[in-house]
Amino acid sequence: MIDKLEMFMVLAREQHFGHAAEACGVTQPTLSSAIRQLEEQLGVMLVRRGSRFQGLTLEGERVLDWARHIVGSARSMRDEMRAMRLGLTGKVKIAVIPTALAMVQELTTPFREKHPDITFSILSRTSGEIRTLLENLEVDAGITYLDNEPVGRVTKVPLYDERYLLVTSIHADYGHKDRITWHEASKLPLCLLTPDMQNRRIIDGHLAEAGAEAKPTLVSDSMIALFSHVQTGNWASIMPEKMIEAFGLPDRIRAIPITDPDATHQIGLIAVNREPATPVVSALLKEAARISTLV
Repeated sequence: MIDKLEMFMVLAREQHFGHAAEACGVTQPTLSSAIRQLEEQLGVMLVRRGSRFQGLTLEGERVLDWARHIVGSARSMRDEMRAMRLGLTGKVKIAVIPTALAMVQELTTPFREKHPDITFSILSRTSGEIRTLLENLEVDAGITYLDNEPVGRVTKVPLYDERYLLVTSIHADYGHKDRITWHEASKLPLCLLTPDMQNRRIIDGHLAEAGAEAKPTLVSDSMIALFSHVQTGNWASIMPEKMIEAFGLPDRIRAIPITDPDATHQIGLIAVNREPATPVVSALLKEAARISTLV
């Protein structure tokens, strides 16, 4: 049953029988047979079929919720038994919003010192993608915004408050100022993250509050790309303080606090709200609380 539920979860994610079979490492007939057997066991149709996958039925959507719960609990049980034999081992997957990537080492470095048999996989994802990955049990935890958009039913540990600064050339407009308003920042040739990033939606929101509008001349989903363009002296950007600290700035570039309002948003670690949590997730949450500047 658990193997069939895992295949069903992959099908719901991929929305394509062939792609789901490939992801599961089985043939398409094997996957189709497993889904039909699951339907027979439960006595309901789970998938709307035609010449191709057409979505889940209402019963299928409900079974998907149960599948996530059952599969997650089964994995937690296996992980706990392994931890009792061997201690914490294996790979930990953490999905992180781009603006928080620079601080992940504050969590992973002390964690691995305590648990040297753990390896990490760090993924850069949007906040929406992080929620989906957690729901589908594809990552162990996420680092994302906690207070701006819904994060779902998760366990969360606040880590720090994200603050915003204008990064610009000392020779550009406002480059000499000690503080700048959001309205003034909107007048500069900005390079910003793409609109699918929550950081960009936050910046757009604060600019709108100031009666201004973001009209970037360059957008990217990479903070490194934004930094490289700012360093030319021809662009400015609005970036989180922790990211700026991690990259460092050459003498010709300044980071200027943005006020009116002096905005902050909370970043934290999130994990699926499940009791008992896996030993690794429990240890991650504990470590996050230890390094937090807010707890």
